[in-house]
Amino acid sequence: MSKFGSALTILILAACGITAQEPAGLFTQDFPPEEFATRRSHVYDAIGKQGVAVLQGAVMPHGYVRFRQTNSFYYLSGIESPYATLMLDGARRKATIFLQPRNARRESVEGKMLAAEDVELVTELTGLENVKPASELAGVLQTYSQHKQEIAFYTPFSPAIGTANARDMERRRNAEIKKNAWDGRVSRETHFQNLLQKALPEITIKNFSPIVDSLRLYKSEREIELIRKATRLSCLALLESMRSTAPGIYEREIDAVAKYIFFGNGAQGHAYYSLVATGKNAWFPHYHAGRKRMESGELVLVDVAPDFKYYVTDVTRQWPVNGKFSPAQREIYGFYLACYRAILAEIKPHHRGPAIKKRAHQRMQKILATATFSKEIYSQAASRFVERYGKSINGYGGKLGHWVGMSAHDVGDFKGTYKPGMVFTIEPALRVPEEQLYIRLEDMILITEEGIDILSDFLPLDIEEIEKIIAEPGILQMRSPGSIAAPTTRWIIPK
Repeated sequence: MSKFGSALTILILAACGITAQEPAGLFTQDFPPEEFATRRSHVYDAIGKQGVAVLQGAVMPHGYVRFRQTNSFYYLSGIESPYATLMLDGARRKATIFLQPRNARRESVEGKMLAAEDVELVTELTGLENVKPASELAGVLQTYSQHKQEIAFYTPFSPAIGTANARDMERRRNAEIKKNAWDGRVSRETHFQNLLQKALPEITIKNFSPIVDSLRLYKSEREIELIRKATRLSCLALLESMRSTAPGIYEREIDAVAKYIFFGNGAQGHAYYSLVATGKNAWFPHYHAGRKRMESGELVLVDVAPDFKYYVTDVTRQWPVNGKFSPAQREIYGFYLACYRAILAEIKPHHRGPAIKKRAHQRMQKILATATFSKEIYSQAASRFVERYGKSINGYGGKLGHWVGMSAHDVGDFKGTYKPGMVFTIEPALRVPEEQLYIRLEDMILITEEGIDILSDFLPLDIEEIEKIIAEPGILQMRSPGSIAAPTTRWIIPK
């Protein structure tokens, strides 16, 4: 930043009643403006000189809920003001941000947010070339109708994703609203498409979602660092959950332990509702009621993750409530773990998903051939598990699991080859229906040029290590009823 630019920023901030130390709260410090500009440059390349992309940011949430920008809007702008609209002009290779006018009453109780009046400040902080009030969007759109050459407008067809959400969940919600006889609304994205078409009936509207999805599939170094920190938080929460587990506590208490770790280390929310499932509750992969009291002899599955500066993670572990795996639990968990590691061992950069799965399946078949079980139903379940994995070799588009990034089920088209910069999880599940027993583990995997980096690898998988961790006192054992344990360094990640 030039000396002139710095001085200008201070003057603008002073005019707005903000001290020189406060801009950090107005625009992200996690990415420089140049990184957002690079992302937008890739968009210009994709839409071409006859393309214009327009996307809406998030609205204010219902009730007393902290505002969080939608993922793709944040990815391209870094702007966290509500009701913003971003326009990317492929011919001019320029971006315009449309902001709401200042709401002085709201700012008086919630603090300052970037508004349409902050033209110089927004440009200085964000690097966006043009800043306009939202009321001018219609007029700017009309200028494109005067062009003789054909112009294609791009806007997302897929639903925007924000707090504790993923595209598959939002599509389900939109479908349920649409088919409800007493509702029937179309999605916000469809409504915006209709408004664009009405304003400019002669234009062609194309789907912008695949373009930004393809960019988000490959994570930058700064993105990877945030995912790494989110993963470390998840792992610390799982470790503390292991320590705090004991017969008689409730699932919701483990949820509270995880959130204590998350929010104490700067998380802005959670990636999804916490999955803390004891005994037969684990049979339902997304059980999240948290009502059950844990009993000795049961296994508890814990799948928790924070939203850390717009990036999330997805890690799962499972362990015995009483701290010791029973002989039968050792058999089935040990078999599953050997197969799970067989998959991890075969993941390599620049290899196609089906080839990786085929090699892993061959390893799993060898493990099955030498495995022994004291229960016939376990033997049958193990055989079905391996058989089902073999049948999935060419299924799911050849993917091993699901992408993770700005949401737990992240976006990105997959061509079958794993390349550096991709981040995903694997989470094969083994089921014993006769006992409603469900076994699942999950780790975060980053593809690198050299191989893979298992971001969650410091979190124990082995039976002996898990039992050792459970034997240590946890937060729930270090406090008296109604009090909060004093923080210790083991719950804190480096700044």
